[in-house]
Amino acid sequence: MKVKLISHTPEPEKVISMAAKLCYSQVGVEEIEKNLTEENVEKFLNMLINVGHESPLEHVSFTFAVEGISRACSHQIVRHRIASFSQQSQRYVKLDQFEYIIPPQINEIEEAKEVFIESMRKDQEAYDKLVDILFEKHYNKLIKNGKNEKEAKRQAEKKAIEDARYVFPNACETKMVFTMNTRSLFNFFDHRCCDRAQWEIRALATEMLRQVKQVAPILFKNSGPNCVKGPCPEGKMTCGQIVEVREKFKNL
Repeated sequence: MKVKLISHTPEPEKVISMAAKLCYSQVGVEEIEKNLTEENVEKFLNMLINVGHESPLEHVSFTFAVEGISRACSHQIVRHRIASFSQQSQRYVKLDQFEYIIPPQINEIEEAKEVFIESMRKDQEAYDKLVDILFEKHYNKLIKNGKNEKEAKRQAEKKAIEDARYVFPNACETKMVFTMNTRSLFNFFDHRCCDRAQWEIRALATEMLRQVKQVAPILFKNSGPNCVKGPCPEGKMTCGQIVEVREKFKNL
Protein backbone atom coordinates (compact mmCIF):
# COMPACT_ATOMS: atom_id res chain seq x y z
CA MET A 1 0.00 0.00 0.00
CA LYS A 2 1.24 3.48 -0.91
CA VAL A 3 -0.30 6.58 0.67
CA LYS A 4 0.87 10.08 -0.14
CA LEU A 5 -0.53 13.45 0.88
CA ILE A 6 -0.02 15.23 -2.45
CA SER A 7 -1.66 18.58 -1.72
CA HIS A 8 -3.41 20.58 0.97
CA THR A 9 -4.67 24.09 1.66
CA PRO A 10 -1.65 26.27 2.49
CA GLU A 11 -1.30 27.18 6.17
CA PRO A 12 -4.35 25.07 7.09
CA GLU A 13 -4.44 25.94 10.78
CA LYS A 14 -4.14 29.66 10.10
CA VAL A 15 -6.91 29.55 7.48
CA ILE A 16 -9.33 27.83 9.86
CA SER A 17 -8.49 30.27 12.65
CA MET A 18 -9.11 33.27 10.40
CA ALA A 19 -12.42 31.86 9.14
CA ALA A 20 -13.64 31.06 12.65
CA LYS A 21 -12.52 34.38 14.16
CA LEU A 22 -14.37 36.26 11.43
CA CYS A 23 -17.63 34.86 12.81
CA TYR A 24 -17.07 36.73 16.07
CA SER A 25 -15.18 39.81 14.90
CA GLN A 26 -16.19 43.33 13.92
CA VAL A 27 -13.05 43.71 11.79
CA GLY A 28 -12.16 42.07 8.46
CA VAL A 29 -9.79 39.21 7.65
CA GLU A 30 -6.80 41.47 7.01
CA GLU A 31 -6.98 42.87 10.52
CA ILE A 32 -7.57 39.41 11.96
CA GLU A 33 -4.49 38.07 10.14
CA LYS A 34 -2.26 40.85 11.53
CA ASN A 35 -3.01 39.77 15.09
CA LEU A 36 -2.57 36.03 14.52
CA THR A 37 0.52 34.51 16.14
CA GLU A 38 1.37 30.80 16.35
CA GLU A 39 0.39 30.91 20.01
CA ASN A 40 -2.94 32.55 19.20
CA VAL A 41 -3.67 30.00 16.48
CA GLU A 42 -3.03 27.05 18.78
CA LYS A 43 -5.11 28.52 21.60
CA PHE A 44 -8.01 29.39 19.32
CA LEU A 45 -8.01 26.03 17.49
CA ASN A 46 -8.09 24.13 20.77
CA MET A 47 -11.07 26.20 21.90
CA LEU A 48 -12.80 25.79 18.55
CA ILE A 49 -12.52 22.01 18.54
CA ASN A 50 -13.42 21.66 22.22
CA VAL A 51 -16.69 23.57 21.80
CA GLY A 52 -17.56 21.63 18.64
CA HIS A 53 -17.69 24.58 16.23
CA GLU A 54 -16.70 22.50 13.20
CA SER A 55 -18.03 24.37 10.16
CA PRO A 56 -14.81 26.48 9.77
CA LEU A 57 -12.90 23.20 9.37
CA GLU A 58 -14.51 22.76 5.96
CA HIS A 59 -12.43 25.61 4.49
CA VAL A 60 -9.32 23.42 4.52
CA SER A 61 -8.89 20.28 2.42
CA PHE A 62 -6.29 17.53 1.97
CA THR A 63 -5.67 15.47 -1.18
CA PHE A 64 -4.26 11.93 -1.03
CA ALA A 65 -2.91 9.58 -3.70
CA VAL A 66 -3.35 5.92 -2.83
CA GLU A 67 -2.09 2.81 -4.60
CA GLY A 68 -2.05 -0.86 -3.75
CA ILE A 69 -5.48 -1.07 -2.15
CA SER A 70 -8.23 -3.50 -3.05
CA ARG A 71 -11.59 -2.73 -4.59
CA ALA A 72 -13.06 -3.94 -1.29
CA CYS A 73 -11.21 -1.08 0.41
CA SER A 74 -12.08 1.55 -2.20
CA HIS A 75 -15.78 0.66 -1.91
CA GLN A 76 -15.58 1.56 1.78
CA ILE A 77 -13.73 4.82 1.10
CA VAL A 78 -16.35 6.14 -1.32
CA ARG A 79 -19.04 5.69 1.33
CA HIS A 80 -17.61 8.86 2.86
CA ARG A 81 -19.66 11.09 0.61
CA ILE A 82 -18.33 14.54 1.52
CA ALA A 83 -15.23 14.00 -0.58
CA SER A 84 -14.05 14.02 -4.20
CA PHE A 85 -12.78 10.82 -5.83
CA SER A 86 -10.83 9.84 -8.95
CA GLN A 87 -10.27 6.10 -9.39
CA GLN A 88 -8.53 3.97 -12.00
CA SER A 89 -11.22 2.75 -14.40
CA GLN A 90 -11.60 -0.92 -15.25
CA ARG A 91 -13.86 0.20 -18.08
CA TYR A 92 -11.14 2.10 -19.94
CA VAL A 93 -7.96 0.43 -18.65
CA LYS A 94 -7.30 -3.10 -19.96
CA LEU A 95 -5.77 -5.22 -17.23
CA ASP A 96 -3.47 -7.67 -19.02
CA GLN A 97 -2.23 -8.84 -15.63
CA PHE A 98 -4.24 -7.48 -12.73
CA GLU A 99 -2.58 -6.96 -9.37
CA TYR A 100 -4.38 -8.12 -6.26
CA ILE A 101 -4.30 -7.72 -2.49
CA ILE A 102 -3.85 -10.83 -0.32
CA PRO A 103 -5.43 -10.47 3.15
CA PRO A 104 -2.82 -11.09 5.88
CA GLN A 105 -4.83 -13.94 7.46
CA ILE A 106 -4.80 -15.77 4.12
CA ASN A 107 -1.16 -14.95 3.41
CA GLU A 108 -0.09 -16.53 6.73
CA ILE A 109 -1.49 -19.97 5.84
CA GLU A 110 0.27 -21.59 2.89
CA GLU A 111 -2.69 -23.76 1.90
CA ALA A 112 -5.09 -20.81 1.97
CA LYS A 113 -2.62 -18.67 0.05
CA GLU A 114 -2.33 -21.28 -2.71
CA VAL A 115 -6.12 -21.48 -3.06
CA PHE A 116 -6.35 -17.68 -3.19
CA ILE A 117 -3.63 -17.25 -5.81
CA GLU A 118 -5.12 -20.01 -7.96
CA SER A 119 -8.48 -18.22 -7.82
CA MET A 120 -6.81 -14.98 -8.98
CA ARG A 121 -5.12 -16.87 -11.84
CA LYS A 122 -8.47 -18.28 -12.99
CA ASP A 123 -10.06 -14.82 -12.82
CA GLN A 124 -7.33 -13.42 -15.08
CA GLU A 125 -7.73 -16.35 -17.46
CA ALA A 126 -11.50 -15.85 -17.65
CA TYR A 127 -11.04 -12.11 -18.20
CA ASP A 128 -8.59 -12.68 -21.06
CA LYS A 129 -10.89 -15.21 -22.75
CA LEU A 130 -13.91 -12.94 -22.42
CA VAL A 131 -11.98 -10.00 -23.85
CA ASP A 132 -10.95 -12.08 -26.88
CA ILE A 133 -14.47 -13.42 -27.49
CA LEU A 134 -16.18 -10.07 -27.08
CA PHE A 135 -13.52 -8.23 -29.06
CA GLU A 136 -14.02 -10.48 -32.08
CA LYS A 137 -17.79 -10.03 -31.95
CA HIS A 138 -17.64 -6.24 -31.68
CA TYR A 139 -14.80 -5.87 -34.19
CA ASN A 140 -16.59 -7.83 -36.92
CA LYS A 141 -19.79 -5.87 -36.34
CA LEU A 142 -17.98 -2.52 -36.51
CA ILE A 143 -16.13 -3.46 -39.71
CA LYS A 144 -19.42 -4.58 -41.22
CA ASN A 145 -20.91 -1.20 -40.31
CA GLY A 146 -18.18 0.67 -42.18
CA LYS A 147 -15.60 1.50 -39.47
CA ASN A 148 -11.95 1.49 -40.51
CA GLU A 149 -9.64 -1.10 -38.95
CA LYS A 150 -7.99 1.26 -36.44
CA GLU A 151 -11.26 2.69 -35.16
CA ALA A 152 -12.91 -0.74 -35.10
CA LYS A 153 -10.09 -2.13 -32.92
CA ARG A 154 -10.28 0.82 -30.53
CA GLN A 155 -14.02 0.64 -30.05
CA ALA A 156 -14.11 -3.16 -29.93
CA GLU A 157 -11.52 -3.33 -27.15
CA LYS A 158 -13.36 -0.71 -25.09
CA LYS A 159 -16.65 -2.62 -25.43
CA ALA A 160 -14.93 -5.93 -24.63
CA ILE A 161 -13.18 -4.85 -21.41
CA GLU A 162 -16.28 -2.98 -20.29
CA ASP A 163 -18.11 -6.30 -19.81
CA ALA A 164 -15.16 -8.63 -19.13
CA ARG A 165 -14.24 -6.66 -15.99
CA TYR A 166 -17.23 -8.18 -14.20
CA VAL A 167 -15.21 -11.33 -13.43
CA PHE A 168 -12.63 -9.42 -11.37
CA PRO A 169 -12.78 -9.96 -7.57
CA ASN A 170 -12.84 -7.52 -4.66
CA ALA A 171 -9.13 -8.32 -4.22
CA CYS A 172 -8.32 -6.53 -7.50
CA GLU A 173 -5.80 -3.72 -6.87
CA THR A 174 -6.87 -0.17 -7.60
CA LYS A 175 -5.51 3.37 -7.45
CA MET A 176 -7.26 6.51 -6.23
CA VAL A 177 -6.86 10.22 -5.67
CA PHE A 178 -9.32 11.72 -3.22
CA THR A 179 -9.84 14.99 -1.39
CA MET A 180 -11.53 15.54 1.96
CA ASN A 181 -11.99 18.65 4.03
CA THR A 182 -10.89 18.65 7.66
CA ARG A 183 -14.36 18.08 9.06
CA SER A 184 -14.82 15.02 6.84
CA LEU A 185 -11.39 13.75 7.82
CA PHE A 186 -12.30 13.98 11.51
CA ASN A 187 -15.29 11.73 10.81
CA PHE A 188 -13.19 9.41 8.62
CA PHE A 189 -10.57 8.95 11.34
CA ASP A 190 -13.24 8.47 14.04
CA HIS A 191 -14.61 5.44 12.20
CA ARG A 192 -11.72 4.02 10.19
CA CYS A 193 -8.87 4.21 12.71
CA CYS A 194 -10.89 2.09 15.13
CA ASP A 195 -9.63 -1.44 15.78
CA ARG A 196 -13.04 -2.72 14.69
CA ALA A 197 -12.64 -1.23 11.22
CA GLN A 198 -11.64 -3.59 8.41
CA TRP A 199 -7.86 -4.14 8.50
CA GLU A 200 -7.07 -2.56 5.12
CA ILE A 201 -8.96 0.70 5.48
CA ARG A 202 -7.72 0.94 9.09
CA ALA A 203 -4.10 0.79 7.88
CA LEU A 204 -4.90 3.39 5.22
CA ALA A 205 -6.62 5.77 7.66
CA THR A 206 -3.82 5.48 10.20
CA GLU A 207 -1.18 6.37 7.61
CA MET A 208 -3.30 9.27 6.33
CA LEU A 209 -3.56 10.59 9.89
CA ARG A 210 0.18 10.26 10.44
CA GLN A 211 0.83 12.40 7.34
CA VAL A 212 -1.72 15.15 8.06
CA LYS A 213 -0.36 15.44 11.60
CA GLN A 214 2.95 16.49 10.08
CA VAL A 215 1.40 19.51 8.33
CA ALA A 216 -1.31 20.40 10.87
CA PRO A 217 -0.28 18.98 14.27
CA ILE A 218 -2.58 21.20 16.34
CA LEU A 219 -5.58 20.48 14.18
CA PHE A 220 -5.21 16.70 14.29
CA LYS A 221 -3.59 16.18 17.68
CA ASN A 222 -6.72 14.51 19.11
CA SER A 223 -7.70 12.68 15.92
CA GLY A 224 -8.01 8.93 15.69
CA PRO A 225 -10.71 6.50 16.80
CA ASN A 226 -13.44 7.85 19.04
CA CYS A 227 -11.85 6.35 22.15
CA VAL A 228 -8.88 8.74 21.81
CA LYS A 229 -11.15 11.62 22.86
CA GLY A 230 -13.56 9.86 25.21
CA PRO A 231 -15.08 6.51 26.17
CA CYS A 232 -15.29 3.74 23.58
CA PRO A 233 -18.67 3.95 21.79
CA GLU A 234 -18.66 0.29 20.69
CA GLY A 235 -20.24 -1.08 23.86
CA LYS A 236 -19.98 -4.87 24.11
CA MET A 237 -18.10 -4.91 20.82
CA THR A 238 -15.18 -2.89 22.19
CA CYS A 239 -11.69 -4.19 21.46
CA GLY A 240 -10.83 -3.77 25.14
CA GLN A 241 -7.48 -2.15 24.30
CA ILE A 242 -8.33 1.51 24.97
CA VAL A 243 -5.09 2.27 26.85
CA GLU A 244 -2.93 0.80 24.10
CA VAL A 245 -4.96 2.50 21.35
CA ARG A 246 -4.68 5.93 23.01
CA GLU A 247 -0.94 5.50 23.42
CA LYS A 248 -0.56 4.45 19.78
CA PHE A 249 -2.29 7.52 18.39
CA LYS A 250 -0.68 9.86 20.87
CA ASN A 251 2.71 8.85 19.50
CA LEU A 252 1.68 8.50 15.84
